[in-house]
Amino acid sequence: MPRIAGVDIPKEKRTVIALTYIYGIGKATASKILRDARIDESKRAKDLSDEEISRIAGIIQASVRVEGDLRREVAGNIKRLMAVGAYRGLRHRKGLPVRGQRTRTNARTRKGPRKTIAGKKKTAALK
Repeated sequence: MPRIAGVDIPKEKRTVIALTYIYGIGKATASKILRDARIDESKRAKDLSDEEISRIAGIIQASVRVEGDLRREVAGNIKRLMAVGAYRGLRHRKGLPVRGQRTRTNARTRKGPRKTIAGKKKTAALK
């Protein structure tokens, strides 16, 4: 299993798809990396030679911010938004959708499982 940028990429998948397992690399970026490295996109990851893997790793290291650095940057951006009291930072702090989605319904992913609130008990005195 080839290891690029600290991530074991799946060996049975096509190289262009296998590269997307690295945080910060999507399909378009993976295609560009393989074009720069002069490697066929349809080639399986297990068929890559050590020289080709080192070429891919070199291009990624030189031109793309991935994994730990990118995660740190994103976390820092969110912390900055919270610190300055921006609306987006408040939404992050409250655990609500950040980009204007509705919350009356359909926000379960951000809000978590439903918290049921019990209604009032009916008393015998009201009969």
